[in-house]
Order: sequence, then C-alpha cells, then structure tokens
Amino acid sequence: MAKARLEQGSVIDGFTIGALAHKGGMAKLYSVTRPDITFPMLMKVPEISTGIDPAMIVGFEMEQMILPRLSGPHVPRFVANGDFANQPYIVFEQLPDKSLYPLLDELPLPVDDVTRLGFKIATALADLHRQNVVHLDVKPSNVMFRETGEAVLIDYGLARHLELPDLMDEEFRLPYGTAPYMAPEQILGVRSDFRSDLFALGVLLYFFATGKRPFGDPQRLKGLKKRLWRDPFPPRALRPELPKALQEVILRCLEVNPARRYPSAAQLAMDLQDLSKVVLTARADKMRCDGWADVIKRRFNPDPIELLKPKEATAALANAPIVMVAIDLRDGTPELADALRLTVSRIMQIAPNARIACLNVLKIARISLESDLDEEGNNKHIARLVDLKHWAEPLKAPEGSMTFHVIEAVSPAHAILDYARENTVDHIVMGARANSAMRSLLGSVSAEVASHAPCTVTVVRTRGLAENKG
Repeated sequence: MAKARLEQGSVIDGFTIGALAHKGGMAKLYSVTRPDITFPMLMKVPEISTGIDPAMIVGFEMEQMILPRLSGPHVPRFVANGDFANQPYIVFEQLPDKSLYPLLDELPLPVDDVTRLGFKIATALADLHRQNVVHLDVKPSNVMFRETGEAVLIDYGLARHLELPDLMDEEFRLPYGTAPYMAPEQILGVRSDFRSDLFALGVLLYFFATGKRPFGDPQRLKGLKKRLWRDPFPPRALRPELPKALQEVILRCLEVNPARRYPSAAQLAMDLQDLSKVVLTARADKMRCDGWADVIKRRFNPDPIELLKPKEATAALANAPIVMVAIDLRDGTPELADALRLTVSRIMQIAPNARIACLNVLKIARISLESDLDEEGNNKHIARLVDLKHWAEPLKAPEGSMTFHVIEAVSPAHAILDYARENTVDHIVMGARANSAMRSLLGSVSAEVASHAPCTVTVVRTRGLAENKG
C-alpha cells in the first residue's frame, strides 16, 4: 500500500530515498540514487492524504503515461514508474538549475531577455508538439534550463498526448489549468489544440515584458471566460519602449481564435529569434483596449472559434511547416527560378499555413577587404533583399507567411545548414548549380546540403540542366 511519507534511507524498487527536495500542493520531490545510474535523479510522489483532489490522482496517472514516451533535450529524462498498488512514483533526471519562477521578482525584464527566453521556450514547445503532446500548463514554474542552454518543460499532469486516452477529459467536466495562462479554448474544455500552448507562452511573454498579467489571476470560471471577449491592454500601452514587433508577436499569441495565432511553435520561435523579420499589422500600433461596442459584440455575438479535434491537430501541425528556399540570385537561370517558384507554389497549396523563408547567401572571402557596395554603389545586402522580394512576387504569398534573409558567409552550404538547424526548418528547397564545370571545380552545394541537412531537401533542376550535367 502506498505510504503517505517516505523515510530518508529507505529503498523502493532499488532507489534509495534521499532528502526531500520540494513539497508542493500535489506532490513531493525526493532526491534518489541507484547504483547503476550516475546522473542526479528526483522521485515524484503524489499526495494521497484525505481530501486530495481526484483530478490530481488522474493527472499523476497521465504523467506516468506520457513522460516515458518523450525524448530529447527539452523534456526531463525518464527513468522509472511505480504503480498505485504498491507505491506510485515517477523517477526522472534532476535538472541543475531553477525554474523561471524566481525571475518574477525582477519583472519587467529587458527586451533581449524576453525574446531570448521566449525563443527557447517556443523551440521546446515545437519539439514537444512534434511528439504529439500538448502541455496545457506552460508557466514560469514549469520551465527549466539545461547547462547547455535548452529550455526544459516539466510537469505533465495536465498534458494531453494525442495518441493516448485523455483521462482528464473523460473523467472531469471542469477545465483544469493555471488561471492566468489558460487559453480560451482550454476554458471551454478543448484539450487537443497545440496552439493553446502558444497562448500560454504569449501570456508569459506579456508578463515578462510588462510586469503585469494580461488577464489578471481570476479564480472562478466566470472570470476566466472574460478573456473570450475582453482584450488586454496592449503591452506598449504599459511599457512604451517595447518594440512594435514584440507587441505584434505577443498579441498574435493572445488571439481568442486559435486560427489567428501562429500555426506552430516553430514559426513563433522563428519570429522571436529575429524581431526584425516580423511582419507588422495593426496589432503592432495598438495602444488601447478595444471599445465597448467591440467588446459587447464579442460577448453576445462572437465570431466562431476554429477548434481542432484530436485527429485534426497533428494534420494541422503538418500543414504549418517552415520551408526554406535557398535562392541563387547571381548564377541561377530564369528557367531554374521559374522551376523553384513552381515547386514552392505547390508546397504552399499542400500546406497553406507554411512559413516560407527565402534565403540568399552573400558569399564573402575568408579574409576580406571587399567593399559592401556593388559596382553601381548600392549596398550589396540591401540589393539582395530587394532581389529576393522581386523573385517572390509571382508567388502572391499571404501577408506574413513569407520572410527574406540575406546571410553573409564563407561557405553557402554551411550557411544554409546552420540556418536550417537554428530555425527548425522542415523542408529545404534549392536549385542545382547551373554550370557543370563550376560543379566539378567547386563541388555541389546542393549535394552537401542534402547529405547533412536535418530535414527533407528538394533539389530542383530544369530539364536542360538534367540532360547536360557532368
């Protein structure tokens, strides 16, 4: 039978119980050791005293089901489970640092710190979502960091794995979560939409940037539901020096309708990594809350919230890839440019929420005294940006779905690969080198990219190039 309290020095399933590391309202954490495991570990043991919320027990069961299925640097390494027949527990690695919770005493944070933390958390969410898990409790106390810098998401008691039974949804009708961070659809009982985590991250970004919670901390369902029709003060109304691009990102995350948020955590991370590439809309210039007429309309005649059912969620994520198009603006032929555009347009038709990153590498010498101006006296970097936008015009991409990047590098292949890794790119599209003699002399950039890329690579050739290749 499960024990209410574990004694230091006792042994359970080979784990020696150490000191009590943390005591929360739902569980205790003990440091534990086992002779065959060298890294630090914690054992999480649920509270099982009289009067405990049954949802806590179910949440612990969910965490026991989900954590063993997760892998990668953004989740704690799972070690073992114990069942309720004897002693319920979860053993996982002990992370070296504290959570973000202590930072609350230092708010608001500098803008660079807000965007840096947001990028790391969004990257962790992208990895989690690819493993078919919606966290549903993103908040400062559930975010930790490795010594190598990666954000780690902890506590999966409220999470939903789209390939497992959702015991929380099956057994309880009330929404569960942390009030300030719950997404509107989560309040309505929907637990299968990845974009709920983006709303929570938007709340965290708002809080860290302004020192204020966008929706306060309501304790009743009536107060929670107000966020379905009441918009928060724009961040720049509270802190005018914030960049417009950061406000654009935050308010997009906080949209009531999930369809108006970022379609994926990876796309959010991409914007947080470089605010200069964020496409600004009316959100960026907003300096006051919406008027009463708009609020009353949303209250009594709301627009429908476009929710995703569990079977649709994974497909929706697949329809929002980050696609990098590596474009050679100097040696490429018009025929190859047309073929590249045709390939990209087909991808956009198949994946309508794709983020298209048009990239050109401005090759530089290893030791260079070259001018940054071209023969006509124009800045080379800016000229390339203009050329990229001109190349993309025929695609007629939806506003905000396409960005343009010029990267100065010695090796085009290395630059393309680095960009793909840093931005969690799902698909690289690039053209083959047009000149067979140049390929023989310099090697193939596309071959090197295809050999080492962390994602799918499509190398586009024109028919003439395919027939004449050496």
